[in-house]
Amino acid sequence: MAGEPSSLTPISMRVSTRSDYGLRALIELAGHYGRGPLQSSEIAMRRHIPEQYLDQLLTTLRKAGFIRSMRGPAGGHEFVRDPATVTVLDVIQALEGSLSPVAWLDEPAGVTDHPHQCGQREIWERIRGATTTILAEYSIADLLEREPHAVAGRYNI
Repeated sequence: MAGEPSSLTPISMRVSTRSDYGLRALIELAGHYGRGPLQSSEIAMRRHIPEQYLDQLLTTLRKAGFIRSMRGPAGGHEFVRDPATVTVLDVIQALEGSLSPVAWLDEPAGVTDHPHQCGQREIWERIRGATTTILAEYSIADLLEREPHAVAGRYNI
């Protein structure tokens, strides 16, 4: 019955490593916004991200239009947009795609084998909507401001 405590294990919705590392990289770049590019090795070291994996993420983030990459000794990666205008929602959608907690929620009625008029649909739609709303409320600049070392003056926005 609704509202009663359950003995079942709670639903676990986790952010993937891809999104976690992608957000870490963008927070690092936000801390350097307007001061030129950062090299992958520096981002990887500061944010504890495997460099090969980081390179893949940076390619995706570049294709999504958040950053640009420059080659050469003075090259690296930098934001092309103000970090205050890039939301966590933007980044997770670019890295992950859909935020639907169940795959069939995004499928058209004629394609899915799951009935569109089912008892669970409203719950999953509400979860997707609430998640989308919350993630859209925070920018990369907001996340940077919440970092303890940002307050200490390591970063300037």
